[in-house]
Amino acid sequence: MACLVAVPLVGLWQRNAIYDAVRLHGYSPPAAVVNLATKDSMTSSGRHLFYVNHPQLVGDSATFRADCTVTEQTIVLGCYHPLEDGIFVYNVSDPRLAGVQEVTAAHEMLHAAYDRLSSNDKMNIDKLLNDYYTNDLHDQRILDTINAYKKSEPKDVVNEMHSVFGTEIANLPPPLENYYKRYFVNRAAVIGFSQNYDNEFTSRSAKAAQYEKQLNALKAKISTEETNLRAQLTSINTEQAHLDSLRSSGQIDQYNSGVAAYNGDVDSYNNGVAQYKRDINSYNSLVEQYNAIAGELKQLYGAIDTRLQTQSTR
Repeated sequence: MACLVAVPLVGLWQRNAIYDAVRLHGYSPPAAVVNLATKDSMTSSGRHLFYVNHPQLVGDSATFRADCTVTEQTIVLGCYHPLEDGIFVYNVSDPRLAGVQEVTAAHEMLHAAYDRLSSNDKMNIDKLLNDYYTNDLHDQRILDTINAYKKSEPKDVVNEMHSVFGTEIANLPPPLENYYKRYFVNRAAVIGFSQNYDNEFTSRSAKAAQYEKQLNALKAKISTEETNLRAQLTSINTEQAHLDSLRSSGQIDQYNSGVAAYNGDVDSYNNGVAQYKRDINSYNSLVEQYNAIAGELKQLYGAIDTRLQTQSTR
């Protein structure tokens, strides 16, 4: 009887190994999948978890939405289906966003890794992740990301921390750095991909914010100039009428004494008009630059937006 009991116990202990052997039997990862694992410097353990899930690069957004749950509120670039039921990565084609697939692939592989952790391992890793989040995380973008997960996936926040911290934070406490060595030979390679494509967004957003600040300041300046010019013109018209009256009434000396001041006011007004026109030209030029940057940002977000698009009516 003892031997009969031992067989299922051994089978349970080896469940993952047996299941993986079945999943990998006859499986040859496509070159694109191997390339992702190589660029991410996945260890043999990381590659194993990645390949067991038969990763797929999906270029069509409609197909991707069928593979991954995509809501109207969230941009989704990849997904991992538990129990090794598949990893799907959206194939972003915009060359400016090179590295998105690599980061997404690493992110989803880490979800598979988290699922495989033993209870004790998971408890220890959860503590490390929560301690870092509570005490040492200061990157506002990452904080915003985690807060978004708290709303969209409240039961899986630590699981998401596990993937986000491992792929998007350059410097982690030594215990976490050592832990992630299970899955990456050089985690910095993944971080580099993350920083490169994130910079495509942040640099343009910063430039757009700079243009917006300049536009607001210039708009206020133009408004003040216009108000002052209108006041100057009213004063000049009044003075012109006074001078005309002096001349027509034969008060030539008084007329002549007022001409120099009048001409000075006119010169000042004309100079103001010239500056006003230059500022308007500068404003219009900045508007063009702002619109160009805004257009680029729209293109970039469009390249990663897998959500359903509205259709125009006829």
